[in-house]
Amino acid sequence: MPELEKRSPLAFSIVLKDGRVLETVGDAAGFMAALSSDRRERPHWRTTIMMFNNAMREARYLKAATVNLRSALLYDRLIDDSDL
Repeated sequence: MPELEKRSPLAFSIVLKDGRVLETVGDAAGFMAALSSDRRERPHWRTTIMMFNNAMREARYLKAATVNLRSALLYDRLIDDSDL
């Protein structure tokens, strides 16, 4: 897999409850950057951020990073879990 860029697609799209869609690495990075420092320190967000950092160095980790992102969003009830 080639190096990841902001426009690189996530392993799958994630639709937030507010209607926004996270489709690219840049979308995910922007979302995580906008998190409050308190939220960013929660274990599920720390893991997600770490996994995206790993994916930026080694693109094969992008699927795991995307799964972690979806899990963190579920923990914070920012996505609907009825179709999972």
